[in-house]
Amino acid sequence: MTDLAMAPAAQAGRPTALLPLGQLARLSAYWLGLTAIDAAVGQFTANRLNFHDLVSKDDVGKALAVVGLAGAIIGIVIQPTVGTLSDYAVTRWGRRKPFIVFGSLLDVVFLFGIATSNSLLLLATFIALLSFSTNVARGPFQGYVPDLIAAPQVGMASALVGLMQILGNVTGFLLITLGVTFGIAPLALMAVAIVELVTMVSVVYRVAPGPQPLSRGGRSWLSIAGEAWGTDILRERSYLWLLASRLFFLMGGAILVNLAQTYLNQVHGLDEKATASMILVFLVVIAIGNLVAAIPASRLSDRVGRKPIIYVACLVGGLGVAVTAIAPNTVVAIVGVALFGLSAGMFLAVDWALMTDIIPMAAAGRYMGLSNVATGASSPIGVAIGGLVLDAVNKSAGFGTGPRVAFLIGAAFFAVAAALLRPVDPRQRDERLAAGE
Repeated sequence: MTDLAMAPAAQAGRPTALLPLGQLARLSAYWLGLTAIDAAVGQFTANRLNFHDLVSKDDVGKALAVVGLAGAIIGIVIQPTVGTLSDYAVTRWGRRKPFIVFGSLLDVVFLFGIATSNSLLLLATFIALLSFSTNVARGPFQGYVPDLIAAPQVGMASALVGLMQILGNVTGFLLITLGVTFGIAPLALMAVAIVELVTMVSVVYRVAPGPQPLSRGGRSWLSIAGEAWGTDILRERSYLWLLASRLFFLMGGAILVNLAQTYLNQVHGLDEKATASMILVFLVVIAIGNLVAAIPASRLSDRVGRKPIIYVACLVGGLGVAVTAIAPNTVVAIVGVALFGLSAGMFLAVDWALMTDIIPMAAAGRYMGLSNVATGASSPIGVAIGGLVLDAVNKSAGFGTGPRVAFLIGAAFFAVAAALLRPVDPRQRDERLAAGE
């Protein structure tokens, strides 16, 4: 019999006590810090590669692909493994907080390394180390949120998660864009590190520790770590389909966001300062779209279900990225970016809620850690695919054509995401178990 089967009923299911609004807000705030790191490092790296001669213009896409894939592989291994370890961890701070603190402190060290790197090798090395440290924190944190959220608060929690991710993207992109504009990008990256530390403290201070850890049953920690990759997860078919759908949706957006600097430089001929200014416009437009869509989407999903909202997000997102791909000028590109912003707001507010509806709650660290493999790997994999296509098409069809084709591939990923969502059973896990399924 598994530890999940032996867990107390209250632990195996969703919590019943409502979390105070202050704790819910502080708990969600850490998403802002984590997402700010992703956005800032992506922008900082793209700026260095496009405008600071770390690689030739013909190899920018390849360099982005190599750097991104290294981080993706590390994240895929570390996040679900540490998330699973945290399900069983016995500490005075609860089973999640020590990992969050340790990973966050290491993040600051490695962000400093990225900020001061003056070669592609050093930059790639510190980005890989950052992927390790940030995923040490992410895996347990992914499980910490479901640990504490009662069913009546899932919609609100999902909206707050989406909102904090939106604000995190805004914070990261804005700080780096302003840093580039004023010639202080490394300092801007360290400001992001401070943001993460502040939001980390919001989690560990005065937020409940959550449920008791699962029993190890005499097993070694190595055996527990291996549990993250147990084949029993293959029985969770809805979860696996949703994981694949999330990956492709986020890959589509990652191509647009992470290759935007290259797109503006190569397609529309903007220099470093003009690119930074237009990125700021893109950021504002995306943020407005996110904020306009997130709360209404979350509330509507409580009435019509999660899946219909995600289908709409896929349609609007694919259309937005396609419009940006074929835009004859930056004005039309802004329209496409606005559509993408609306879709991202809808998705971020609803997808997390659907994920928490269908996973086994007692092993939330494991399942949410695995789910964030899709989240964390989406940018590196999307950028790798888009970057390699970008370089290849530039060389074969003419310089400046590559970013457009890469964006069209990104648009197609939204269609794949919608197709992969279809087999997902959106009913809460407790409902499906009660029905004997």
